Amino acid sequence: MSHDHTPPAPPAAPKTVVCPSCGGPSLYGPQNPWRPFCSERCKQIDLGAWASESFRMPTEAPPDDAPHGDPRQQH
Repeated sequence: MSHDHTPPAPPAAPKTVVCPSCGGPSLYGPQNPWRPFCSERCKQIDLGAWASESFRMPTEAPPDDAPHGDPRQQH
């Protein structure tokens, strides 16, 4: 009876992703405290954009005089 001893798997190579701020390569792993950003600068730029509401989504709000609730339940 033979025992196959497989060596432990090597640690996974760090993944590289695209920095959401500058578009450059960013290390996505515990070595990068700013992930998914490539640097503290890019993280701060993105945070500033959110704070100034640059990423505001357009809404399709009903007119002020429109009834609220499920339209199927309004007669």
